[in-house]
This record gives sequence, structure tokens and C-alpha cells, in this order.
Amino acid sequence: MQKQNFTKSFIESLEPALSGKRDYYKDSKVNFLEVMVTDKGSKSFKVTRKKDGKIIRVTLGQYPDLSIENARKKAYEVNSEIANGINPNQKKNELKQEITFHELFNEFMERYSKKSKKSWKHDEREITKFCSEWFKRKISSITNNEVRLLHERVKNDNGLYQANRILERIRAMYNKAIEWGYGGKNPTQNIKKYKETSRERFIQPDELPRFFEALETELNLTAKDYFYIALYTGARKSNLLAMKWDQVNLVTKEWRIPETKNGEPVRLPLAEEAVIILEARKTTALNDNIKSDWVFPSHGSSGHFAEPKSSWKRILARAKISDLRIHDIRRTLGSYQAISGASLQIIGKSLGHKTGQATEIYSRINLDPVRASISKALELINSYKNKNSL
Repeated sequence: MQKQNFTKSFIESLEPALSGKRDYYKDSKVNFLEVMVTDKGSKSFKVTRKKDGKIIRVTLGQYPDLSIENARKKAYEVNSEIANGINPNQKKNELKQEITFHELFNEFMERYSKKSKKSWKHDEREITKFCSEWFKRKISSITNNEVRLLHERVKNDNGLYQANRILERIRAMYNKAIEWGYGGKNPTQNIKKYKETSRERFIQPDELPRFFEALETELNLTAKDYFYIALYTGARKSNLLAMKWDQVNLVTKEWRIPETKNGEPVRLPLAEEAVIILEARKTTALNDNIKSDWVFPSHGSSGHFAEPKSSWKRILARAKISDLRIHDIRRTLGSYQAISGASLQIIGKSLGHKTGQATEIYSRINLDPVRASISKALELINSYKNKNSL
């Protein structure tokens, strides 16, 4: 077969093959590149060559959808793969069997996230929100550059913390895919998270009088008590909202949380201020014949108080305090413990922390000094309660 320089005019001049036949023309510039013409006049680029005594024919694409220039580029790639012992046709068949990003997401949720993570709903929400445009694509088609661009876009639109979380979720999905037998690469490789700074905000001494005054005038009594207990225990929002009466011992002044963020139970001491509020809530519930397992009951689907944000906004507006989050209440107790001279071990125990080497230290600490530390911090906090608002 005589080789021809593939040009637009040459290929468009080619006549259809005879009925039931195929005509082939080879390119003079790229080895093994040819154009096949059918009896209907359809033209497609192929690479045809022998390897280890076997003929390998790889279809590159149809003309004019695939240009001559791009056909030559693809032919170079195919020749390189064949020279390295890779059969592109076998690779295509494997790709057909490969799962889509959406299928991996569903498998990740069912096999891992829902079974192992308390935050699985965040995985479900965030991947759907930021990665749905990839759902129909094969997982090997997602490139490192695409993940990098997504990481940058989310940072610009939603902040660096959100960007880092979505990067972590994509990385975890591909790591699980590899663990389950996927032979490809993780497209998050070598993409570094943005540097995060720890938030240090807590209720400042000059803000406490205004905060207490605004809290005292809150008409939603459940929210009011919730924020007081949040301040007096330093507990996490999720644990406090789901607080049950059978977890609370008002005699020993302890609260046993059956499962915390780290997946383990923890005992927290209850300061006298917290006990007084809880006893009052229990008495009110009995007098009003309110039968509920929850310390902060609600008529919602969960049965307990679910979202204190609206009350929080009202309190902050009345107190004229800005840039204060609900989670900062937890940090407030720990900060005033530190100001009062408590050790990091005591603060960690009172906040239910359980990390690394500190775990063994915490397990040996009795709750009495922890309770004393909390009481000392609350004494300092409450000293601002009756001061005139600024």
C-alpha cells in the first residue's frame, strides 16, 4: 500500500469503497496511521500494526470529527503504548467496565461513610454539591488538574476550610477505591491543603455583661437554658442537643455522654450552676406533665431541640456582639479555665478531649479537680454577669 501525505483535500477526495468492501490508505508522516473508507463513504482513522506476531487495530475516531492533526497525535500515543506492551483495545474494554464517579460515591457512602463516620451526612451533602458535574464520568477520567482547579474554586467561593474538606473527601473516595481493587491513581496526589489557622474567638470579658443581659431577655426558654448549659459544660453542640435525662445524674453531678466525636463515651462533671438549671427544667417538665426523654424537647421529627441559630442571632444582636459562633461558647469555658490557671490536662478532661498521648493522662484524672476548675472558671465568668453593660 503506497503511503500518502494526509491532507484535507486528499481525504475528502477519497471515493467510497466497493459494496461490502473497505479501502485503506496509509499516512506518510506517522507510521501505522491509516484512514479506512467504507462502501458508504464513511472515513475513520486507525492504527494497524503487528506486535508479537499479532495484528492490533485501534480505531482513533471518525473524520472530520477527528482532525488529521489530532489523529496523528493519537497515533503517536497508541504507537508508544503498543511499544511498551500495552494493548489499547484491552485498555478500552477495561474502561468500559470501570465505574463512574457517581457509582464510586454511592459505594463509598454505603460501604464506608455511613458505617464508619458520624459526619457521613456531610460527605453526602458536600460531594453532591461540589462534584455532581463529574457524576457521569469514569473515575479514571478525573484529572489531577481538575481536582486542583476545583480546590481553588471552592476556596474562592466558599473559603479555604470548605476547600480543604472537599479535597479530603475526594481523596478518601479514591483511597477506598484503590483499597477495593481499583488499579488507577488518586487524582488528589500532590495537592496540598491550604494552611488553616485555629480559631481563637471566645466571649471577651467586656462582652460578658452584654451577653448575659441579652441571654436573660431571650423569650425562647429552651434556647436560653441550652446556651447556659453550653457555657457551663463546654459540651459540643450535637451532644448537648441530644442530651437525655437518663444520661444525667443530678446527685453525683455528672453527665455521661454515650458517644462523642471520637466515637467513645465520656463523663463530664456538672458545675453547680448547670445543676440548678437542669433541676429547674426537670421540675417544670413534671409540673407541666411533659413526658420526654430529652432535656431540651421539641415537637420536631428528632424529638429534641434541633437548631438554636435563630435564637443565637437575636441574642448577639441585642448584645451587640459580632463574629461569635455557637461553638465559641465551648471555647469560652476552656479559655477562662486557662485564665484561672487550670492545666491543659484538666481543660482537656473537662471538654471531653481525647487525643494522642494525652488520653492516658486524662484517664487518670478524677472528676473532682476538673469540677473545681470549671467552678473557678464560672466564678470568673459570672463575676461579669452583674456588672453594668457597656
